[in-house]
Amino acid sequence: MLSRVLSAAVLGIDAYQVEVEVDITRGLPTFSTVGLPEGAVKESKDRVKSAIKNSGYEYPARKITVNLAPADIKKEGSTFDLPIAAGILSASGSIKPNSLKDLKDYFILGELSLDGRVKPIRGSLPMALAARHQKAKGIVLPVENAPEAAVVQDIEVIGVRDLGEVVDFFNDNISITPARVDLKALFDQDEKHLKDFNEVKGQEHVKRALEIAAAGGHNIIMVGPPGSGKTMLARRLQTILPPMTLEESLEATKIHSVLGLLGNNHFLITNRPFRAPHHTISDAGLIGGGSIPKPGEVSLSHNGVLFLDELPEFRKNVLEVMRQPIEDGTVTIARASTSLTFPARFMLIAAMNPCPCGFFGDPHRQCVCTLPQIQRYRSRISGPLLDRIDIHIEVPAVKYKELSQDSSGESSHNIGERVKSARCIQRERLLNTKIHCNAQMHSRHIKKYCQIGGDSKRLLEMAIDKLGLSARAYTRVLKVSRTIADLAGEESIQASGVAEAIQYRSLDRDLD
Repeated sequence: MLSRVLSAAVLGIDAYQVEVEVDITRGLPTFSTVGLPEGAVKESKDRVKSAIKNSGYEYPARKITVNLAPADIKKEGSTFDLPIAAGILSASGSIKPNSLKDLKDYFILGELSLDGRVKPIRGSLPMALAARHQKAKGIVLPVENAPEAAVVQDIEVIGVRDLGEVVDFFNDNISITPARVDLKALFDQDEKHLKDFNEVKGQEHVKRALEIAAAGGHNIIMVGPPGSGKTMLARRLQTILPPMTLEESLEATKIHSVLGLLGNNHFLITNRPFRAPHHTISDAGLIGGGSIPKPGEVSLSHNGVLFLDELPEFRKNVLEVMRQPIEDGTVTIARASTSLTFPARFMLIAAMNPCPCGFFGDPHRQCVCTLPQIQRYRSRISGPLLDRIDIHIEVPAVKYKELSQDSSGESSHNIGERVKSARCIQRERLLNTKIHCNAQMHSRHIKKYCQIGGDSKRLLEMAIDKLGLSARAYTRVLKVSRTIADLAGEESIQASGVAEAIQYRSLDRDLD
């Protein structure tokens, strides 16, 4: 007997259809799996055999051949346990033909335990998207993964607890209500942030720079002595970013799903990711990698924030591999067997001390570093990487008067409303393009939307002559100027906005 069952596998962060063919013929009892199965897939034969027997069904003592098509792509993971078991039970007659619930109309996914229970899997969201793309009627998967898959509309999501439920469902012995989620309710649930900008004493000019960065999606680096509030400020940026759209949420959730980072009660990412890897991270951990490439931190922060604290402490080769993701918004990882591209459009926030001891330029604390030590410390950040950061801001030590004042600063809510208004202006301006904010504009967009007058041109000319700004820095000044105008609700870029944007490049000269 021959049976066919539809399943899916993940390649990168996207899923593709896998057809599981099971053939049971006369011969010595053997079990062979073909179709480039990896270790976990080869081991499924033992799990499937025990699960079928312990669930009370007869396991055929015949020659069983399982083919996973397409046969030219390596299959990994334990996702194929349940479809293989369903195929064997269908070929042996335990699952009877049913015109209403045909096996070939459903994608089946799941890992089996030896007693027949169905265990959770990774990547259920991209697999549900693949099922909808293939116009399948529904998807059968572990009940723990059902809410995540139910985010995909227009497809039945059937959550099952054990192999027996799968057999009874397709034999029409039981009815399982498809899982449902209310997407509007998920996005309406405002997460109460434990952090707020009104907790930060002083540093008003830094808050202004962070507001501009959030409004335009710009990268920013903060330089200041220890204890000046750099980390505190960076961790509050997430509270003023605009809410995610459904498209952005699905993109971010797919990446976290394939890495198994979604919790049981957190099946859709509705708040922008904030990733803060330690400076001991490897280049593969930051960018992604492996024999079968997996996403790294830059992809996990897609549509969110990547915070690199103590920037010079990161290994230089780790920092240099970020150049392409910052510029292109994607990461391409090539291996002998495959080449995968992951999304990596994030806001980079970096923080560093001005020197190894941290007190260079501090009027109250003496720096004990020698000039060669300071030069070596700063040379860990290359000029090309620094050139890709739009806003450079100094964060001085906070004075006692500011620390002791009782009045709180402006709240994240008020700042966030201005950021949201500026982003709305940008979305309308960049409608029908694949970009969403000023920082993502290309040359043709800059030429069209960042036109400046005579006074502004003279200011830029002086800045380029005195600061030695590169062509890339020139375009980034224009982008920041456009964001400043959007925050002010102005249609044209003013000379004051250009002057403020130039001010945020003054560290180009100091750090090179």
